Amino acid sequence: MTRRTEELKEEKRKGKGTEEERKISHYRLARLMFGLETPLLIIMKFAIHRSHLPKHKLLSSYPIMSDSKGNAVESGSVRHGQQAFEALPNNTHRNWWQDEGLRWLTFFQLTGYAGTINSGYDSSLMNGLLTIPFFNAAIDHASGTRLGLITAGYPLGSLLAFQLAAWVSDRFGRKRAIMYGAVITIIATLCQGLTRGPWALFGTRIILGIGTAFEIVAAPTIVAEITHPRTRAQSSALTQTCYYLGSIVAAWVTFGTLTLNSDWSWRIPILLQVVPPLFQLSLLWWCPESPRWLLRVGRRAEALDTLAKYHANGVIEDPLVQFELNEIEAAIALETSMTSQSSYKAFIQTKGNRHRMWILVSLGFVSQWVGMGVISYYFAAILRSIGIIDPTQQAGLNGGLQVWNWCLAISGALAVERLGRRPLWLISTGGLLCTFIVVTACSAVYANTESKAAGYVVVAFLFLFSGFFGIAYTPMGYSYPIEILPFGLRAKGHALSQTCVFIALFFNQFVNPIALDSIGWKYYIVFIVICALQFVNIYFTFPEVKGRTLEEIAEVFDGVSIVPPETEIAIDDVWVNEDKLAAEKM
Repeated sequence: MTRRTEELKEEKRKGKGTEEERKISHYRLARLMFGLETPLLIIMKFAIHRSHLPKHKLLSSYPIMSDSKGNAVESGSVRHGQQAFEALPNNTHRNWWQDEGLRWLTFFQLTGYAGTINSGYDSSLMNGLLTIPFFNAAIDHASGTRLGLITAGYPLGSLLAFQLAAWVSDRFGRKRAIMYGAVITIIATLCQGLTRGPWALFGTRIILGIGTAFEIVAAPTIVAEITHPRTRAQSSALTQTCYYLGSIVAAWVTFGTLTLNSDWSWRIPILLQVVPPLFQLSLLWWCPESPRWLLRVGRRAEALDTLAKYHANGVIEDPLVQFELNEIEAAIALETSMTSQSSYKAFIQTKGNRHRMWILVSLGFVSQWVGMGVISYYFAAILRSIGIIDPTQQAGLNGGLQVWNWCLAISGALAVERLGRRPLWLISTGGLLCTFIVVTACSAVYANTESKAAGYVVVAFLFLFSGFFGIAYTPMGYSYPIEILPFGLRAKGHALSQTCVFIALFFNQFVNPIALDSIGWKYYIVFIVICALQFVNIYFTFPEVKGRTLEEIAEVFDGVSIVPPETEIAIDDVWVNEDKLAAEKM
């Protein structure tokens, strides 16, 4: 045994060394990303050092050897999740862009991303349309309750369809659910763009919301279930970041058509909403179905072919492919042995499922009630309240805010597997709390003194607030609920979470403008309280799931592994040196 091996064993025994260096590097990264001292860094350090759950009981003390990368590897031990993926031989290149199977798989993930782009496009579209004179004339200059109903038609339609979408996704497959959503969205968009009148718009927006519900339920789910385990966390987290891409495109499209002196100034932006669903339909024929759904309905050969084709470039005997297949089969068999495991009442039958349901419901509501809903929908009103009334300045700040949000959301998505879920959740929520306290205080100062300096501080901290929201709530708003759910409850649970989101959105669209008009900056105190409560909630109830497969995450909630021992992989049985593999191929 080498001296380095002895050092690694000693570091592991004392809990120091490499693990401590990793935590310190994360803390330094947080300092580099945000460049802020005092309360924010305290929260980040607290989150990173206190957020890691105990390791798997099988990964306790063990002899250590090294892999071809120089990483410590336990000899004769059992490996799960990310460790198994790193140890098992796999017929793919470590860089996805240099591997044919992974390149195609990444391309097909755009099917799921397009659904989120469409959702973001619509959210920004209404704000842009309301600045176009011809659109206001087309809806008879609707205001007040009528305008509120028109805007709320979209979330209302989604609320009506979420549970149906979950049933279709489980019964007919993820691809079929996406196809139905895309077709409904195209029909609703064409009707909306070729009619006029407030109630016609209201009706078509309800239909559009129904189509979007199918997209929201099935698209992120298929992304999580088809991706290679090595990139699943990042790929899933990137899904919701595409929301900002759609929002940015809609904002610029409506800005570009503003100068058209006809009804086409508003028809063109609406009709362009058919592009994402048309793109989805063009890919669905070739896009693979979820191998987990295929195994669930007894189509084992297709599932194996899918895993082999995209996770090992067609090598069916690939050790990683066989490991995935066995693990998924074992998990589904255990789930289906519980007669009610796939019904909604399963959410309250076990402690683990009640824990999951609490996360789904609390995250669904709180994600819209930490204050981001006020900023995203009423940013212009907030700017007016601090003295920024020039439309050009407002448009520029709003456009800059959307680009900033997108960049931070992508950064958070790429850091999910490196930093872990809990550190990102805690850093994000702690940052929201601190920045909103500053926003509230400076808004109060401006309201009493009309200090321009206070107004500028508000704008700066609104950007910081949005950035903190973007690093966790945007990338993990979809991915975290999906990955903590077992297969039998994944579509239903995601639909439940999104139902809570849209109820909160529906509430926001009526309450926020009334509250802002009535009590102004004092309304922000509500969000400060919610952020503080959410920080406590995350610390005590949001577990870390880093480095686990979708199937193995069940152990975090249920206490025992959902995967039977026969699917565990012993390192001595599968260890192959990369240099030896390369030599054999020559």
